[in-house]
Amino acid sequence: MRDYKWLHEFCLNRFGSAKALEAMLPQPRSDAELRALSDDRYLSLISLRIFRAGLKHSLVDAKWPAFEQVFFGFDPEKVVLMGAERLENLMQDARLIRHLGKLKSVPRNAQFILDVRREKGGFGTLIADWPVTDIVGLWKYLAKHGSQLGGLSAPRFLRMVGKDTFIPTDDMVAALKAQGVIDKAPTSLKDLAAVQAAFNQWQAESGRPLCQLSVMLAHTVNH
Repeated sequence: MRDYKWLHEFCLNRFGSAKALEAMLPQPRSDAELRALSDDRYLSLISLRIFRAGLKHSLVDAKWPAFEQVFFGFDPEKVVLMGAERLENLMQDARLIRHLGKLKSVPRNAQFILDVRREKGGFGTLIADWPVTDIVGLWKYLAKHGSQLGGLSAPRFLRMVGKDTFIPTDDMVAALKAQGVIDKAPTSLKDLAAVQAAFNQWQAESGRPLCQLSVMLAHTVNH
C-alpha cells in the first residue's frame, strides 16, 4: 500500500494545482454541529437516503416537501404513531414515491431514533461521539438497529449529514484493490477492518478527514 504522499502528488497532478484539488474536496461537520442537528432532521435525512436508493436523486428531492408534510416534519414522536393503515393510505398519494417497504421504514427509524434519544439524549450525540477510526462500526450499528440502512445506505447517510466517513463506491473499491488493501468489494468484517486500517494510516499521515481521502482515492482510478 502506498503512503499518503503518493496519493497527494497524484491528485495534484490530476487537478493541476493545490487550489483546484482543495476546491473539490468535501468538508465534514464539526462534532458540535452534528450534536446540534435535531432528531427530526436526522430522521428526514435517513428517510431521504432510503428513498433515493435506486432512484434518480432529483426525482426524490422534488417530492420531498410532500414527504415532509405527510410525515409531520419527520418529528419522530409523531411519526412513530403512524400505523399500518395510515401507511397503506399513503400508497394512494401521488405526490409521494409509493414504495410500501420504504414507507414502513420511516416509523421504524423513528423508533430507532427515539431509542437512541433515551440512551444518549439525542441522535446527534451518537453520531458525533462515534470515533471515525471505527467508522465501519457505526455503519454496522446503523444497519443493525435501523431499517433499510444496509449496504452503502449507512455511509451515504453519514456523508449527507456531514459525519466524516469514507464511502466504498466502485471507484474507491477499484483504487483499494490497486493498492493491495483488498481484493474484492469490502463486505466481510476482515475486509472492512483492512479498509479502516488503511484509511486510519492515511489520516495519521495527512491530518485529512476520511471523506477527503475517500474522494482523492477514487480519483486515482483511470476513467
